[in-house]
Amino acid sequence: MNCKRKRFFTGDDNLEKIIEELSNMRGISGFEYRINEKIAKMFEPYCDSTQIDNLGNIIVYKKGKKSNKKIMLEAHMDEIGLMVSGIDENGFISFVNIGGVDSRILPSCEVIIHGKKDIKGVIGAKPPHLQSAGEADKSVKIKDMAIDTGLSAEEVKNLVSIGDSATMAQSVGMLKNNNYSGKTLDDRAGVAAVLEVFRRIDKIDADLYASISTQEEVGLRGAKVSAFSVNPDMAIAIDVCHAVTPDNSKEAFEAGTGTVITIGPNIHPKMADKLFEISKKYDIKTNTEVAGGNTGTDAWAIQITKTGVPTALLSIPLKYMHTCVETMNLKDFEATVSLTERFVKESDEFSEDWLCY
Repeated sequence: MNCKRKRFFTGDDNLEKIIEELSNMRGISGFEYRINEKIAKMFEPYCDSTQIDNLGNIIVYKKGKKSNKKIMLEAHMDEIGLMVSGIDENGFISFVNIGGVDSRILPSCEVIIHGKKDIKGVIGAKPPHLQSAGEADKSVKIKDMAIDTGLSAEEVKNLVSIGDSATMAQSVGMLKNNNYSGKTLDDRAGVAAVLEVFRRIDKIDADLYASISTQEEVGLRGAKVSAFSVNPDMAIAIDVCHAVTPDNSKEAFEAGTGTVITIGPNIHPKMADKLFEISKKYDIKTNTEVAGGNTGTDAWAIQITKTGVPTALLSIPLKYMHTCVETMNLKDFEATVSLTERFVKESDEFSEDWLCY
């Protein structure tokens, strides 16, 4: 794909539109082919090339002035969702989950089934009037739920096949105090952050890559492949972490207080130290997350690629993760972008042996 230089967005209004556009794309794990070409085109103005590999990952490349090392930024494009597993005689559609879908959020949820054409549906819930004693205290299992499209069984079978994907339909948009709510901000917010870093950076000494990876939600699969292909000298994964909500204040971060730098065995200590140093230098708000083992992100897969990749992880605090109303604060998004941008630009100053222990 040929890339032409042009300005992408210049203010918060356009930024919100980009986040909304990415959030509203519909590509669950294994079905990223529905969206990866669209996302690749969004990167084209700010790079020298994009390509889509055999697993559907988008590999973005911006040639450096010296090409003396390779830096990779990474975020995953896939989302959790549903897959059609059956259609009964009344046209109700049964389904299985793809990724970490919480069954408690599904009753009364609006969905879109991606069959021969997109079809709207709802996942109904048994009214309290009809529930037997004890039912109200139990969560409904996915195997006992069904999607209702309003169509007859014949109409459904003409449009929907077993194996079709379905995504959650809701998207709220801007809330008060710089908060944005929508589906799939895990991790399309990360994709938007990587895109904005590429927009802000013209040329650095190193070659700059991005991996917009597939199938993170089902096993960090895309990042394993893309990191092996790029074989970077260092990488920063951008994902989300938990923000404080009424029912969760432990191991969570207050929305609006900055990006989150992870430390622990999954993270190269010199990269983490440099991120903290840069954040203080440019007054970028940060928090610290301690991960004693697996971070549960693509950083885990990237780190052990080939002979090992020095890896860092930045996270945007996110409320209501893996629901259709995921909510983040745009100040945290900006802090994530700014810190990543500054790190990449200052990489010109890193010596060849800087990453050595």
